[in-house]
Amino acid sequence: MLSEGSARTGSAEGPSSRAVRVLRADFAGFCPGVERALALVEAALAQGHPLCSLGPLIHNDQVVRRLADEGLRCADVLDDVRPGETLVVRTHGVPASVTRQAAARGVRVIDATCRFVRRAHQRAHDLAEAGYQVCIVGDRDHPEVLGITGSVSAECLVLETPEQAEACAPGPRVGVVAQTTQTASNYRDIVGVLATKCRELVAHNTLCNATADRQSAALRLAQSADVMLVVGGRHSANTRRLVEICAATGTPTYHVEGPDEAKSEWFVGARAIGVTAGASTPNEHIAAVEQRVAELTGAMVGPPRPASARTGGGDDDEGAAGCTPSGA
Repeated sequence: MLSEGSARTGSAEGPSSRAVRVLRADFAGFCPGVERALALVEAALAQGHPLCSLGPLIHNDQVVRRLADEGLRCADVLDDVRPGETLVVRTHGVPASVTRQAAARGVRVIDATCRFVRRAHQRAHDLAEAGYQVCIVGDRDHPEVLGITGSVSAECLVLETPEQAEACAPGPRVGVVAQTTQTASNYRDIVGVLATKCRELVAHNTLCNATADRQSAALRLAQSADVMLVVGGRHSANTRRLVEICAATGTPTYHVEGPDEAKSEWFVGARAIGVTAGASTPNEHIAAVEQRVAELTGAMVGPPRPASARTGGGDDDEGAAGCTPSGA
């Protein structure tokens, strides 16, 4: 929870004394990469294969617990994979060395790496092979970033903020990729700083389309809502980023993992209650939170968006800004 207090309308009326609506963002919940990972795992479990993922498959504790009950074990390192188990590479991907070691040991692998993440791996690898200093816009300890650095033979610079970019000393030729769930504004700002610090810059916009759609939709809704709820795991980077985006509008914003966390005092005076959700949040979890808000406020719940709108994104086009040559 980033922003506390009553809804920004400031009215003393109780929420049930006026018409209240619960509005879901145009894009919210599971992204195509998460849907694919779950489909691969559930199909393997249905066939009776013992599975082991390196880290939780997705950043949603309820889903991870359900999969554990069905036979998906979680391990920290490859050495923890037991004989006979199939290794599941989660959506964040892994360093190339992990899959090579698994193959050398004869471990069967289900690769659920998101295709946008795979693209970031390939772009980083190609930039390094071409002699560029690879800079990654992302969270230093995030598993996706660790996977990207592991796809590059040379040392990478990981930059979380424009201030870190200002302080770094890259080589004369710089190549940039991004953690797929970064915001477009942070990516642009860091690329802008790097452009002043090198002779040649190539920047590949490897942001996920579905993530960009989800962030834009959350921003639009937060700008018109009286209160925002963001549904998703507290370990989910993309969910926390949605909280930051919504709270930055000045709208009281609350991060919840489930319906029981919602509190009636959050909605006093509110007429429009916005709901969005991270990429690892199932539709039924979003709906449960919406239903709880309706119980607390007497609100009408708007119809959920069709699946194509909820997930968003989907093509691999990096856009006009994908490769930006620049000099300093």
